[in-house]
Amino acid sequence: MKRSGNNSTNRTVAGQHNGRRNTLSRPVAAFRKRGIGGSGEQPAFFAQEDWHKPRSDEQQRQKHPQFVVQPPGPTFLHPVTLQEIRERLTLLPSSIVEKVEVVQFSRMTRKRQLFPCYGMQWGASVYLYPIEESLVETYIRPPTPQQQIEARMFGGVWSDAGDEWTLTWTPENLKDFYLNNVLIHEIGHVLDKRNTRTEDRERYANWFAIEYGYRASRGRQ
Repeated sequence: MKRSGNNSTNRTVAGQHNGRRNTLSRPVAAFRKRGIGGSGEQPAFFAQEDWHKPRSDEQQRQKHPQFVVQPPGPTFLHPVTLQEIRERLTLLPSSIVEKVEVVQFSRMTRKRQLFPCYGMQWGASVYLYPIEESLVETYIRPPTPQQQIEARMFGGVWSDAGDEWTLTWTPENLKDFYLNNVLIHEIGHVLDKRNTRTEDRERYANWFAIEYGYRASRGRQ
């Protein structure tokens, strides 16, 4: 999640040697956990991210976010395209979209590989992170029941690989997950100006992602 009240779609919990078994294994994972920074402080376990200045008074008339696209990095890919993000935003009420000032496709760096996350919110900016080209994430601890349920909602498959666990996606399912969960969850954090406690902010963003992401994309089933 690096700003005053920072939230990220995190895939890590600290462990010995960052919880890594080898360079291909993820740190110990909290599949949907986000970290909240203090006022203006950045959690130590998140690599530095680009800060985008808030809109000026004149720019406040803009109704659409600025888009920044960085290359994903070697052996990584961005699960969605800029056009797909634009199209997904058109399905949200304009009163919501106009609150988001920047959507950035961030690159994967060595530091971020230590504590990878799917997405992050910082101020009025949303950051989306790349994933392995193989579409297989490797963890050294089993997922919680809630993590299994959420992955199943979007077609992700957890598998016991002996001394590791893997989370496998298809391109279509991963796209669905990013467009209708990660993106919408982080936008929920952008909108939440009321809650300050970590639990309350997460509860709101989770609700927002279900209502405006999962249910909306499935005809409000």
